[in-house]
Amino acid sequence: MGAKEEYEKWLESDAIDEGTKEALRAMSEEEMLDAFYRELAFGTGGLRGVIGAGTNRMNVYTVGKATQGLANYILKRGENRKVVIAHDSRNFSREFALSAALCFCANGIEAYLFEGLRPTPELSFAVRHLGCTAGVVVTASHNPPQYNGYKVYWADGGQITAPRDREIIAEVGAVADYTSVLRMTEEEARANNLLHTIGEEVDAAYMAALKSLVLNKDAIEREAGQLKIVYTPLHGTGNVPVRRILRELGFQHVTVVPQQELPDGNFPTVAYPNPEDPNAFALALRLAEETGADIVLATDPDADRLGVYAKDTATGKYMPFTGNMSGLLIAEYEISQKAALGLLPKRREDGALVTTVVSSNMSSDICGFYGLTRIETLTGFKYIGEQIERFGRAREKNGGELCAAAGAYEFLFGYEESYGCLVGTHARDKDAVVAVMKLCEAAAYYRTQGLTLWDQMLRMYEKYGYYKELLSFLTLRGEDGARQIAAMMEKLRGNPPERLAGSAVLALRDYQNGIRRDLVTGEVSKTGLPESNVLYYELEDNGWCCVRPSGTEPKIKFSFGAKGTSMQDADAKANAIKEELLAFMGA
Repeated sequence: MGAKEEYEKWLESDAIDEGTKEALRAMSEEEMLDAFYRELAFGTGGLRGVIGAGTNRMNVYTVGKATQGLANYILKRGENRKVVIAHDSRNFSREFALSAALCFCANGIEAYLFEGLRPTPELSFAVRHLGCTAGVVVTASHNPPQYNGYKVYWADGGQITAPRDREIIAEVGAVADYTSVLRMTEEEARANNLLHTIGEEVDAAYMAALKSLVLNKDAIEREAGQLKIVYTPLHGTGNVPVRRILRELGFQHVTVVPQQELPDGNFPTVAYPNPEDPNAFALALRLAEETGADIVLATDPDADRLGVYAKDTATGKYMPFTGNMSGLLIAEYEISQKAALGLLPKRREDGALVTTVVSSNMSSDICGFYGLTRIETLTGFKYIGEQIERFGRAREKNGGELCAAAGAYEFLFGYEESYGCLVGTHARDKDAVVAVMKLCEAAAYYRTQGLTLWDQMLRMYEKYGYYKELLSFLTLRGEDGARQIAAMMEKLRGNPPERLAGSAVLALRDYQNGIRRDLVTGEVSKTGLPESNVLYYELEDNGWCCVRPSGTEPKIKFSFGAKGTSMQDADAKANAIKEELLAFMGA
């Protein structure tokens, strides 16, 4: 069925409310075609799209269809019929969350709905804390304000992964139309003891789980009264939990950017509510200069990503951390302190640091220094969360004992380049609240040694080598954009470059085909990772680049990495690889 036919079907359907029909009639031809040229895909991470009327939009109907499919999956499996739902501060997040809850209830599944907005990592925590079969969080993370989304978590607290993701996708696809979506009123749901409101009890348990991860209470007690912190939640969910954990640990000088403190789905002070964007820090850095802050922190709207600036002692300037840098700094702090306190596994190789194929390779040096195992996953923190669950199952099979050979590792840390990391196993997704706590703990500890976080980052470069990573992307919207992205991947797959920035391409990893081809020897081996449309090129001198279409946005993403003899050398090498690959692509 074409876009025009789908449009007319919505106008004629009794399942579509009159307000939505009025919005449809007001559409231009171009808007109508974009809103109906396809169904908003329920992918391996759930839904994400522009808010509005239409099959290719986030609205109560597309959310309802996704929820009905998930409900059908739960009912067919005979699982524990309990689901927990959270949402962020975006426009329509509460409406979508309540709509999903009432659909679950109409299917006889108990829904535990947070009383107000909560961070995504707390939803991950709540799934296991409440003993639910699944969880849903309504969020579009760091996307622009016109977007919203719907992410699904399973009983382990992690996002759905293979094969369950494909099975749920099939159930969602089998929901024929919107009249198949079951609904009941909120009053009916509460009267039947199917809809429950949750809040402080889960909040307190989440806070307790975070505080149990503190390693250096003495350093916090000594420095918490002096350390100055500026923080912005960027109009999102982080304000309450971040301030609470820092207050309860004793940090006294936490100044929140007032213009960005309150939740607002329009994100009026930023064009893009993403801590990866330096522009998002403009107000926070101004406030930091006024207050003499030591560190400047920003979390994205659902508080799973953290951006950081810290003072350079030599210049007094605030220096930006990439997601790789902040993740590696927390990793080094956490692992070094556990080593000093005798908390690493007796056999060091039984401890695992988990990261992704597009994250910094400095983690290899950290693992080598401490004797740990480094495990690499596909891009997306859900794969890191999946490893935690696998470690636990392997330990059960091994009688509760750690054993690297059996895959029974102790999870020590997980991070990805896109500003997300996880300390502890309370959640199975990246957690900016625990990352804030750990960075502030680390800042207090290094302050006892006369160092800022930036000073410590420089010490890490001296210890492990100078690494530099870059990210670039092209946004190509609509059906034509999807074709262009597919053509780019086809070109790279069939005609890879032989050299980049003067370095030979040594090997190609094609994760869609599951193979690694050594371009020098011709040897072919398996990647050992799930199928994914990702290409990775290994270069001479520790260089690399990776190309992949985004799973949630109309983008093709390019990642680059290099190791140099200095920060300037590493930066020049990484930029040269970037420029040559983009030129090769004609991008």
